[in-house]
Amino acid sequence: MSGHSKWATIKHKKAALDSKRGKMFTRIIKEITIAARNGGDPDANPRLRTAILAAKAVSMPGDNIKKAIMRGTGELEGGQIEEVMFEGYGPGGAAVLVNVATDNRNRTVSEIRHVFSKNGGNMGEQGSVGWMFERKSQIFVPLDKTTEDQLMAIALDAGADDIRSDEDRWEILSPPEAHEAVLKAVAAHNLPSEDASIAFVPKNLVKLEGKNASSMVRLNEALEDHEDVQNVYSNFDIDEKELEALA
Repeated sequence: MSGHSKWATIKHKKAALDSKRGKMFTRIIKEITIAARNGGDPDANPRLRTAILAAKAVSMPGDNIKKAIMRGTGELEGGQIEEVMFEGYGPGGAAVLVNVATDNRNRTVSEIRHVFSKNGGNMGEQGSVGWMFERKSQIFVPLDKTTEDQLMAIALDAGADDIRSDEDRWEILSPPEAHEAVLKAVAAHNLPSEDASIAFVPKNLVKLEGKNASSMVRLNEALEDHEDVQNVYSNFDIDEKELEALA
């Protein structure tokens, strides 16, 4: 597994705590609001469908989902949220993409820049590191719910590129346009999916150790703790034992 995926697994283990703090709800509500700008009907809006599935996966009340959709379509006030992707470098030269949803771009730019500089990184210009990543459908399935052969057959038949695994989960990678087909195929075989989204997956990895590794983890955590940050993607690779100790 890449460092990106190992970090995603560790973040997944922290999800319960994030949910208790309300962060998970806040991020998903923003995603629903942004997605609903392209239409409030989930049957005709794939991004909205994915966001609603994520909301239901964390037991978000239906009324919260409905209001978020209405803010996105303009039926309720409060939908003035801008989606921005910031790019930069972390310790050791690791590339970082930061997806934010904000109602005050200038404030958020200043704060994200400060987070980078405080934690050994620096924010770059648009396009500085984005080319190091590929947009991919990323779907996680619990490891104990299926075998590699079964999941490979299901995923590849539905248009997936590859599957990988760690100690807890299978990771299915597909072209963005195959996201829904793969997700539906997984559900059709009664397999639970987790963290299904269109993500930015690194093309190559940067190996980090020691001080650079610990600084990179701190930078990731600081970025993810920012109230406007939706997702953080990086191409770092850290030894699994060292990563778990740092996390």
